Amino acid sequence: MKDTLNHLFAGNSLTKAEAHQVLVRIAEGQFSEAEIASFLTVFQMRRIKAEELAGFRQALLELCVSIDLSEYNTIDVVGTGGDGKDTFNISTLSAFVLAGAGIKVTKHGNYGLSSVSGSSNMFEYFGYQFSNDENKLRREVEEAGICFFHAPLFHPAMKSVAPVRRALKVKTIFNIMGPIINPSFPKNQLVGVYDLEVMDLYRQVFSDSGQNFLIVHSLDGYDEISLTGDARFVSNLTEDNLSPADFGFEPVSPEELFGGETVEEAAKIFKSVLDGTGTQAQQNVVIANAALGIKCMFPEKSLIDCVAEASQSLKSKKALIAFNKLMNL
Repeated sequence: MKDTLNHLFAGNSLTKAEAHQVLVRIAEGQFSEAEIASFLTVFQMRRIKAEELAGFRQALLELCVSIDLSEYNTIDVVGTGGDGKDTFNISTLSAFVLAGAGIKVTKHGNYGLSSVSGSSNMFEYFGYQFSNDENKLRREVEEAGICFFHAPLFHPAMKSVAPVRRALKVKTIFNIMGPIINPSFPKNQLVGVYDLEVMDLYRQVFSDSGQNFLIVHSLDGYDEISLTGDARFVSNLTEDNLSPADFGFEPVSPEELFGGETVEEAAKIFKSVLDGTGTQAQQNVVIANAALGIKCMFPEKSLIDCVAEASQSLKSKKALIAFNKLMNL
């Protein structure tokens, strides 16, 4: 690690092979927490390169507990986090809207680090049993249309990094890693990112993976469609800007997306949206993100048609039915 740090401190970057090797050695517990913290700090001082990200990703996917759900045409819907916006659990709600629309979802997530409530906080709060048992997860996908991968159960390589991330309390390269290391290797991926540079990194990494992808960033800083202003998106087919009007919605204020001060408050908002008692702004932003998930799966569909499908899933309570089925399982 000393040689690696000196190499990086001198302004150099890692090749894909070098990045792969150092992450494998971190996973094997060869370095102290202080060394790992120093390593992570490098990438706070300068941007990670696409080659480095690809090497880290390759290592983590090789080391993960993989789940074979390849018989399903699945999608993951996830944000990087780290945008500091304290929103409610928009991408997790969007996942249930997609499940309600008949799309198979393999959601990958973790506890909130930079926010009060991450996806794992929500699933745990409502009684979901975290597991890496493939038969359990397959049954959930078949019966509820959705299953959840609690990242620590699938990425033992991250064990030595977790206490360092908790101690640092800032976003690290592992915020960027989370959305691209789904252990079921989904064929489709909707990812929200906190800035345009990360969007470009993901585009390079996804383009080499053969996945069907759609990456989105709201230009005022959100790692999802926020409807607070325009957003940028890029997919394996095209790229463009999107305004709230493109979804057929009025702009919303940042205050309307606030996720609460506690997990309990976040859960109350979460359930109210599924129950149909959430505010119009809350419903619309979930529908907009779910619509992009449908668009990712079916690029030939118009965005307005995708919005209509997502809206129908939420307002007909199909999303709620998927949620109740999953929790009952």
